[in-house]
Amino acid sequence: MTHLRRPTMTAIVATLGPASESPEMVKKLILSGVSVFRLNFSHGVLEKHGERLRVVRAVSRELGAPVAVLGDLQGPKIRVGIVPAEGVRLEAGEDVLFDVSSADAEGASAVPTGGTTKVLPCEYEAIVGDVQTGHRVLVNDGAIRLLAVDRLSDDPAWVLRCRVLVGGLVTSRKGINLPDSNVRAPAISERDWECVQWSVQHGLDYLALSFVRRAEEVTTLRKALAGMCSVDHGVESASGQGAMIPVVAKIEKPQAVENIDAILDAADAIMVARGDLGVEMELSQVPIVQRLLLEKAGEWGKPCIVATQMLETMIENASPTRAEVSDVAHAVFDGADAVMLSAETAVGKHPLLAVEIMRRTIEAAEARVAPTLTRPSPPARLVQSRYRTAALAHGAWHIAHDLGAKLVVCWSQHGGAARYLSQNGFPFPIVAYSSDERETRRMALLRGVTAIYSPVPTGGSLGAWNEQVDAALIERGWVSAGDPIVLIAGRPLGHAGAANTVAVHYVGNTFTGFRQHG
Repeated sequence: MTHLRRPTMTAIVATLGPASESPEMVKKLILSGVSVFRLNFSHGVLEKHGERLRVVRAVSRELGAPVAVLGDLQGPKIRVGIVPAEGVRLEAGEDVLFDVSSADAEGASAVPTGGTTKVLPCEYEAIVGDVQTGHRVLVNDGAIRLLAVDRLSDDPAWVLRCRVLVGGLVTSRKGINLPDSNVRAPAISERDWECVQWSVQHGLDYLALSFVRRAEEVTTLRKALAGMCSVDHGVESASGQGAMIPVVAKIEKPQAVENIDAILDAADAIMVARGDLGVEMELSQVPIVQRLLLEKAGEWGKPCIVATQMLETMIENASPTRAEVSDVAHAVFDGADAVMLSAETAVGKHPLLAVEIMRRTIEAAEARVAPTLTRPSPPARLVQSRYRTAALAHGAWHIAHDLGAKLVVCWSQHGGAARYLSQNGFPFPIVAYSSDERETRRMALLRGVTAIYSPVPTGGSLGAWNEQVDAALIERGWVSAGDPIVLIAGRPLGHAGAANTVAVHYVGNTFTGFRQHG
């Protein structure tokens, strides 16, 4: 087995693309600290994503490092249609018509404009009904800003008249944001459903749902996943829940922020998607919302990924800005479970360097945070649940802290014990064992958790597992003989919900931990 560094407490998510899809680069990225890879379904064909997935799975098995793969659904992106190749130049103060009668400029020109008003085709037919007078219409990530002033009918077509506030060049297929409007487009498009089916068939570990506005949209996806076959073409989960891929709700619209508690209740995790969030609301509010979302995720005990433009300048440059490094560090300070690289690793010139700089930044920030974590901070909802494993995790925090333990090790068959430990804000690493290969991959998103895949020892012996833990941790260089660790497990080993025992163990000592029980 290749020597693996002990991962950072905060997970690193890296987006796969042309710059990072080779087996050699995937291996380097994992060894440098990546624990979750993202497939961006907004770009590329499914066949290509399948090739990337196979590479990740093969390299992961070679290294003995469970790595999760997250599929990111495109969502209902509203776009300008096809315009002339040279684009359409909009000037501040002039009016422009959005025409839904055709997806190309030639069809749009049929609208009677007297030859003086420019026309843009729009692919979203309901824009005329969704956008009211006085609503903002933003094009090209907000670089071009317009205000709706009228809705016109030229039977059978409807057009939306807008006044240009900030002009610019509009080219084909540029995105349109409607921050003030109640957009009726479904959260999951036909293309998304195709990607969902593909993700189930190929055993992806997480699905990210874009442009979430309400909890019901998350529930719709979860119900669809529940109704799909639980055997994913040969990658059935040992838990019998192969198709129940955990859902990550991407928070990138103001409506989602308003409904965040209900969304967190419905989702398995959230992502602070700051790109569209910064278009849909005032930029000055994005850092405030980011902290709010991290606090809310902590209250619910759900993982939170901070994403978009974290090391943006490294798409071209070999060094990030000081502000970008501070951005990563502050995400760690605020309790992010994971930070994400997008174009930096997908198409950037320095994918490996970007991951290494992110890892070093995380390590420095975590070294600053760790001494301040003198009390456990379990979510209120976790305390109120009175789950047995949650209570054990809470107690293990105190034991490990008072003992000065190097780390906590648990058997977490379906990831429950690992989640509870992670939610308590441990300032030291958590190592989670499972004989369910998919669950070990899913645990890669949990803050502070490193998962190890292992068959259940013969007879479910705790003593045999204890010996296995000692050998594995010493081989990886994570502990030395005599180091104190805390063990959490239960009988029978390998069964969900069986954790009922906490033991103090000194590595290599046959009279501590579970060894004396045989």
